[in-house]
Amino acid sequence: MKYLFSLLFISLVIWGQAQLPAYKNSQLPTEQRVKDLLGRMTAEEKFWQLFMIPGSIEKGDETKYQHGIFGFQVSAVANNGDASQQMMQYGKSETAVALAKKINAIQRQLVEHTRLGIPMIAFDEALHGLVRNDATVFPQAIALAASWDTSLVSKVANAIADEAAIRGIRQILSPVINLATDPRWGRTEETYGEDPFLTSAIGDAFMGAFERKNIITTPKHFIANVGAGGKDSYPIHDNERLFNETHFRPFVSAFRNAGSRSVMTSYNSIDGSPASANDWLLNKTLKDKWGFRGFVISDASAVGGATVLHNTAKDYAESGKQAIFAGLDVIFQTAWEHHKLFIPPFLDGSIPTSVIDSAVARVLTAKFQLGLFEQPYVSENDLTDQQKKAHQVLAQKAAMESVVLLKNEAAILPFKNNIKSIAVIGEDAQEARLGGYSGPGTNRINLIKGLEARAGKAVKINYAKGSTRLFNNLETIPTKYLYHLQGKDTIHGLLGSYFNNIDLSGEPELKRNDQTINFRWTLYPPDSKLNLDFYSVTWEGLLISPINGFFDLGLIGNDGFRLYINGELKIDQWNKTGFSTKLVNLIVKSGESYPIKIEFKEPNANAHIQLVWRVLDQQKSDFSSALELARKSDLIVFNAGIEEGEFRDRAKLSLPGNQEPLLAELFKIGKPVVVLLTGGSAITMQPWLNKASAVLDLWYAGEQTGSAVAAILFGDANPSGKLPIGFPLSEGQLPYVYNHLPTGRGDDYNDLTGKPLFPFGYGLSYTQFEYSQLQLEKTSMKATDSIWVQCQIKNIGQFDGAEIVQLYIRDQLASLARPVMELKGFQKLFLKKGASTTVKFLIKAEQLSMLDEQLNTVVEPGDFRIMIGASSNDLRLKGTITIVQ
Repeated sequence: MKYLFSLLFISLVIWGQAQLPAYKNSQLPTEQRVKDLLGRMTAEEKFWQLFMIPGSIEKGDETKYQHGIFGFQVSAVANNGDASQQMMQYGKSETAVALAKKINAIQRQLVEHTRLGIPMIAFDEALHGLVRNDATVFPQAIALAASWDTSLVSKVANAIADEAAIRGIRQILSPVINLATDPRWGRTEETYGEDPFLTSAIGDAFMGAFERKNIITTPKHFIANVGAGGKDSYPIHDNERLFNETHFRPFVSAFRNAGSRSVMTSYNSIDGSPASANDWLLNKTLKDKWGFRGFVISDASAVGGATVLHNTAKDYAESGKQAIFAGLDVIFQTAWEHHKLFIPPFLDGSIPTSVIDSAVARVLTAKFQLGLFEQPYVSENDLTDQQKKAHQVLAQKAAMESVVLLKNEAAILPFKNNIKSIAVIGEDAQEARLGGYSGPGTNRINLIKGLEARAGKAVKINYAKGSTRLFNNLETIPTKYLYHLQGKDTIHGLLGSYFNNIDLSGEPELKRNDQTINFRWTLYPPDSKLNLDFYSVTWEGLLISPINGFFDLGLIGNDGFRLYINGELKIDQWNKTGFSTKLVNLIVKSGESYPIKIEFKEPNANAHIQLVWRVLDQQKSDFSSALELARKSDLIVFNAGIEEGEFRDRAKLSLPGNQEPLLAELFKIGKPVVVLLTGGSAITMQPWLNKASAVLDLWYAGEQTGSAVAAILFGDANPSGKLPIGFPLSEGQLPYVYNHLPTGRGDDYNDLTGKPLFPFGYGLSYTQFEYSQLQLEKTSMKATDSIWVQCQIKNIGQFDGAEIVQLYIRDQLASLARPVMELKGFQKLFLKKGASTTVKFLIKAEQLSMLDEQLNTVVEPGDFRIMIGASSNDLRLKGTITIVQ
């Protein structure tokens, strides 16, 4: 009887499956399900599977999404509604459970109330933690790379993936695997450094962890989105050889080794063709040559850049058409309304059905692979307290392993027992900044708290701000000190009148309230009603003085500007057509209001205008407090920092604001000064490095910054990080990478060496390591063979610690010039003091390969120099292997 019931049950299941549409039958192959679903879809339904936006389906929005959608970045919005908007604001207040419920509600609407019930993909940013409330913030990407620890990075990614999965997020728009070949680039912090081998290794560890948990990774930005001068998204004119030897390598590794199923294009153009509409890049290389079977998305609003930035498409519809033809699959925009700009060619037949179907099939394949048709919902349960605590512990470990010790004169670190008081100085000691693409964190510990908790009563920790990162100690005038009258109402901010000419003539195109005057209109005009590059503005209202006495007031901007106070012209730069800062000193009374008017014109796009002041001589007051505190303390810890990020490239790599002048004063006191650096890129240090007792690069160390750094300073942990980028002596050396081709002359300048301040791979320890006994399994091999190389590493210092052993190779003779050296392997190992171990590297033929003149991969016969050491400039052991025919 049981057998009959079982047989009946199985028969009913098979019968039920047979009655389902093929695409809903989980027993069928994915390819068959995709084909069936495609055959049922209308043109509108296909388009919406190729359109992704931030947002959600709110009450009343149901009909907007009757055809479905690729997916949402839920609870995120663009900074404004313009179709060219690239920057997003992320929802950081929802709990994990609240976000899961919202995502489930969206899925329910799409699955149960649309014709075909196609679920969406919830996507989000997860560069070093979800950009969400109650999500752990780990060290920034560049810091993770500085750990040189793929196992650690994999654990970090696993933790982030768990926090994503419980929220219902099934795709991350991470990581950034571009090469940071110029540290002036503001987005260097988001990368894994300058080297393709290290970037591939760290990136694969990060992405592989997500993909194994069936969360789609989206490495970006394809390709090479840092150009001349370290400028973000500048046009690229590199040749195909350079792409293949450098920029492409981390992406190829991501698809082949980590299993990444998506990729995001960049904003820049490649040889004049926008990356999102570049047939050579997307079709010929990515899909045809590499066999990529995932789906390609644009960066936010990048497709329309062909129209508003690159001027290679007449309108948004044309830009979308060009992109889909060139191999893009999904258009990423920032508002539902934008679909109207892109949908026409998908409906009127100007894009062939076969091209559209190819893109839609890639998206549907991913949705089937994710299991969304079988289980579109998540459980709405949060992580346990134990899991959250484990993630915080991991965040602290990652931070400790990422810190790079750059200098430690006379072994000033770790702190000695005779230190009874420490002066902690600097904004960053209190702020604990987390870096770009960060959530608020779950348990954010700044340096002061970390030191106090570790020191207990034994060491007194005193804090003073001391200095600011603000350039020229100027700040944008806050809204509360600006207002204008509208009838009987007082409105905070200034009334802006915008004109479609550069002489403020006629009637304005629009008027609006601007709460502060701090604008950089680089990609688009102030409003869609205005010209991109030929407009003018007046701002009028009243300025409230916060003090009695004097303060400096002025404008920072380019092109033409004027400032009036009390109807009197105070600053006249109307005919100036370059960047400048102009200030005027005012005598004021506290609480008094002063009429203010600003005039600005922009004849050539890339506008910048900022209303600033320096209300008090705060520098003198802050310096005085810091210096007084320093004199009373046994030791000084100065936490310096830089300003950088997206849309924030740096022309100067020195410490901004008045940090260096304060450092100069602190050195005069004669106490040891330990400098901690907060930032995600290189910093020049010539004016002060020789006077500092110790320097540590903290990067953006995540929410456990204070605990991790305190552990290192007090000697509970030994710093083991190594630089994933070189630090130049001067900006004049840039761009500089360690693995460059040999030059036709020397490397030096007339007034400076060509070598960096700190080379790639550099980092000190509290202990010392001895390298010895290099052994090659054999000294010659065929081009199809492999060879083991080994050496002995011994901890000969007084502390337990970890060392990162680095393997570099140089092709001694080749048909084409080869890099002076290339990283081909590394291992991070922990040794107790006095202990030693054998480190082995397997060198495969592919590690010795190159591209010949026809761009074919070959291994040429000849000698290869094998170099093992502690950095690219500290090579302790060398040998030679020969490739024979």
